[in-house]
Amino acid sequence: QVQLVESGGGLVQAGGSLNVSCAASGRTFSGSATGWFRQAPGKEREFVAVIWGGPRTYYSGSVKGRFTISRDLAKNTVFLQMNSLKPEDTAVYYCAARWGGLPTTPAMTLMTNSRNYDDWGQGTQVVVSS
Repeated sequence: QVQLVESGGGLVQAGGSLNVSCAASGRTFSGSATGWFRQAPGKEREFVAVIWGGPRTYYSGSVKGRFTISRDLAKNTVFLQMNSLKPEDTAVYYCAARWGGLPTTPAMTLMTNSRNYDDWGQGTQVVVSS
């Protein structure tokens, strides 16, 4: 049984940093694409970042330059380092796995559409106070 478990969320002041993690059990992240999404109250779930392949990474415009996605395949864990946090980053952060991976140059919609991911974690809350 595949399980993704996020951790590391919490409360931080604007301008601060958090590092959230996603650990997988039952299947290896090797060969997969692993994404982070977030959902703020009253809003739709939105794409944040994805890592796959060599690795390659892709970020949403709202977090590019502030967030960094990385992975440790030996620990079967994906990380999202979030710096220069803003109140608008407040959301539940979810990791998601697309076990078949992504092509070298995937279409943006393939990376960012939540329907293209197979398994999801339960989410971790991030609150950024102003």
